[in-house]
Amino acid sequence: MDELKLTAIYEEAEEGGYIGYVAELPGANTQGETIEETRENLKNAVELLLQCYREDAELRLEASRGAVKEPLILQAA
Repeated sequence: MDELKLTAIYEEAEEGGYIGYVAELPGANTQGETIEETRENLKNAVELLLQCYREDAELRLEASRGAVKEPLILQAA
């Protein structure tokens, strides 16, 4: 399976450590003491955010009339 590539950005925080976020996914952000820690935290943040979005969509789908659910397959760039 091809991978979906996103852009992770890491910046030094004024108070020390780093902040990280994903350019293409608003809301996916975190912080850590090192870039490595921030990278792992960011992976977890993306997974949790997508899980929350899926759960929210499932609830809306259950309440919706006439909604259609299907896979969306993207080609990795």
